[in-house]
Amino acid sequence: MLVAFSISPAAGDDTGGVSEAVAEAVRIVRASGLPNETNAMFTNLEGEWDEVMAVVKQCVDALAAHSPRVSLVLKADIRPGHTGQLTAKVERVERHLSD
Repeated sequence: MLVAFSISPAAGDDTGGVSEAVAEAVRIVRASGLPNETNAMFTNLEGEWDEVMAVVKQCVDALAAHSPRVSLVLKADIRPGHTGQLTAKVERVERHLSD
């Protein structure tokens, strides 16, 4: 499965920034060893349901330890039997663009 998720503390600090909390979540994702990538809006993660959701939960728990409220947006592509789709989906689109 592929999951695209965005997470941040919903209760801001005095500076209004959330990048430090987001970085903490990205560290958890990268330490998981699962294929992942981070862009300006989402972190994408690939793996089996239980392992992916466990990582998302770790991220929520980490941010909840510092904020009374956490915002989570999650989109999933559940396609059993397919791996490597984090890059393969993009490669298929790029092939069409190069035609």
